[in-house]
Order: sequence, then C-alpha cells, then structure tokens
Amino acid sequence: MVIWITGLSASGKTTLSKAFEKKYKSSIPNMVLLDGDVIRKLYGDDLGYIEADRITQIKRLQAIASFLEEQFVLVVVAALYANNDLLRYNRNKFKDYFEVYLKANLSILKKREIKGLYKNAFEGRIKNVVGVDIPWNEPTNPEMIFRVSEEIRPDVMAGMLYNSVFKKG
Repeated sequence: MVIWITGLSASGKTTLSKAFEKKYKSSIPNMVLLDGDVIRKLYGDDLGYIEADRITQIKRLQAIASFLEEQFVLVVVAALYANNDLLRYNRNKFKDYFEVYLKANLSILKKREIKGLYKNAFEGRIKNVVGVDIPWNEPTNPEMIFRVSEEIRPDVMAGMLYNSVFKKG
C-alpha cells in the first residue's frame, strides 16, 4: 500500500508522515517513509526546483514506492507536487493507494514556514516556488483532506489517517 501525503511547502507533510511513523511503526514494522527532501539528498541534490526537475523528483519517488509496494511494504510518501498527470499515474500504478491532501492558503503557510521560502519568493529573491510562480493544482480526488488552518495536532491527524486507511467499512 502507498499512502501519499501532499500539499504546499510548510503544510505539514513531513510532520504528519513522521507522526504516523512514530505512532504506528511498532505495529506496522514493514512501513517505510519516503520524504521528498530526504530522497533529494540521497540522490546528491542533483535536481533544482524548476518544474521539469520537480517532475523528475516525483517520478523517483513513484519508482521507489512501486518497488517497495511490490515487496508488501507500507510506503508513506511526503511530497510536494502539483501535476495532475502524476496524481493519475499514482492511482493507476499503485495497487492500494490512499491520497492525503494538506490544504492551506498561502497566508497561513507564510506564517508557518521557517525557511523564508514564500517571503523570498514574493520579494523576488528566489524563483520556482510552487504556489507562487509555479502554479499549484489542488488534488481533485484525495481520500482525505486536512485543513491546515484547523491546527489539529500531528499525532491526532496520524490517528485519523490510520482509522481512515485501516478501519474502512
């Protein structure tokens, strides 16, 4: 199974995926977390942030997730992307797929983020920021949406996610 967590920068993708892993790793030992930033580093930070490089990054995550899913590993992916073709690919490729969208507006994200990404993008110091000069296309059919403005604790979100994925019915 692949649980794919997406949203804009600073929406809490890594925070939620780590909370999920911390809370359930002991009961799901075959769980692997794939964080987009970590995978970038594992590949030697060989990609930039232009849209073509972002697509390459997501395709890497998809390939790794597919490889692990075939070995009956629960894969939790935390990744930013805004390409509907890649979302459709996930639905068609993965045998068991659950998409989580962390929805937030930019005014909230500007307050939350610590790297100065949005501030620098809006002031013209950096380019290729999704939601600023690269369009963000919201996922059209996620299985679960968390509204970031509601300030739900990550461990509570992790529990809600677990219940939605494993206690269907």
